[in-house]
Amino acid sequence: AVVSTQSKQWYQRRVRGARRLVRKDGGISKFVSLLNIPANTNIEVLKEDTQAVELLRCAALGLCSLSKSKKNKRKMKSSGLIQHLSKLITLEVETILVPVVATLSECSVDPEYRAAICEGGIIQYLSKFLESENQELVSHCAKAIFHCAEDDLTRTLIRQHSGLEPLVRLIKFTENVSMLDGVTGAIWKVAIDKENCKVFKDLKLCESLVPLLHSQPEEVMINVAGSIAECAKIPENIEQIRKAGGLTHLVNLLSGTNPTLLINVAHALGKCATEPDSATIIDKYDGVRLLWSLLKSPNPQVQSSAAWAICPCIDNNKDAGEMVRSLVGGLELIVSLLKSDNREVLASICSAVANIAKDEQNLAVLTDHGVVPILSKLVVAHANDEYVKGHIADAIGRCCIWGNNRKEFGSRGVVKPLVRYLKSKDTFVYKAAAMALFHLSLEPENCVVMHENHAKQWLVNMVGDDDWILQEAAAGCIANIRHLALANDISKSGR
Repeated sequence: AVVSTQSKQWYQRRVRGARRLVRKDGGISKFVSLLNIPANTNIEVLKEDTQAVELLRCAALGLCSLSKSKKNKRKMKSSGLIQHLSKLITLEVETILVPVVATLSECSVDPEYRAAICEGGIIQYLSKFLESENQELVSHCAKAIFHCAEDDLTRTLIRQHSGLEPLVRLIKFTENVSMLDGVTGAIWKVAIDKENCKVFKDLKLCESLVPLLHSQPEEVMINVAGSIAECAKIPENIEQIRKAGGLTHLVNLLSGTNPTLLINVAHALGKCATEPDSATIIDKYDGVRLLWSLLKSPNPQVQSSAAWAICPCIDNNKDAGEMVRSLVGGLELIVSLLKSDNREVLASICSAVANIAKDEQNLAVLTDHGVVPILSKLVVAHANDEYVKGHIADAIGRCCIWGNNRKEFGSRGVVKPLVRYLKSKDTFVYKAAAMALFHLSLEPENCVVMHENHAKQWLVNMVGDDDWILQEAAAGCIANIRHLALANDISKSGR
């Protein structure tokens, strides 16, 4: 085994060296020039010229091998590769198409290539060739789509060129792992577009994806879980997933160790848990406990994806308070993660705290574990982070309803930065800040700080907002400030 590994490494070094030599000796531009088809060429005659077709095929094959180097990719692009490939792909000669699309697939990892492929009108051909009976060609097309569908325009073009239907049909070819990997990856990326999810709903994609959540290579299951997570934006798709038994398969995958798979599975469960029936099933099969255990992962992305998934599981469970209390050490773990340096972890954990704090008994435990002083530090430390501070304000607002938390938050200097949050242009941030300030305003000393920091001028504007919850919070906060001022005036006049 050692000899085999050493031989493989030796071979890889030799291949890398060969690619480098071709580039340094000017071979790449010569390879690219071989793909040139003169403007006055009769395409039909060219297709019949076996020698010319073979030359084009070999040149494309050579460039496909050379494209595995980043420096070679850059040189190929500057030599006009995309323009030549966009012409070759229109020939629709299968022997040429396979290496051409393979080269496109390899190069499309680079964002600059993706833009050029989209602008070159190649997406429509990639979508068309998904119907081919040549599985190697289909595999390369799917992988190219997987890489290219990182932007909204490409995802839309694939739908417009009827590329979604063949992707769904190709799922049944489970014996070809390479093709299945490409197809499921392409589905995952195009499903980011909500309109594509609606098409997938009508095609009953989720019913076909669920059986692929087991007995498949990890790379396929990663793509499938990612696809399910994106499709679950549509309630009807969640129903398809649930009825096909997908939730139990997803929960079973939480016991794995692959970080990317765990992230996608957690994401999928979180989306599905927005439906109460699905949240119940996830809890029934121990999904919440397994998600909570992922919070101990050393990988911040796994931690945050698990925390985000836990939020709807709590929000849509009738016995959420008891469920959380049954997790030994669970609340202590949550509070400890508020000390994380990762902003995504902080945002997700603050969101989890806000959901957990809806139950008074759990809020009391969070308070005992020191949630108030930690949140008080965070509100200042992340005052310039629009993404995180909304979730911090939300958590503070929820934690105010227990014991002396309002007073302690005030004494720890939380009110002044929260007033500044009201100036944010982010709806979630200023709404969460207004809600938190309303709860804090029930403590007279906090009202004084709000008045001194001119909170009223920002709150008055929010009273006219279309969101009635924000209206009530802003109006209630103003009322509490005025009541204190009035009481102060009466006290002064009485003297």
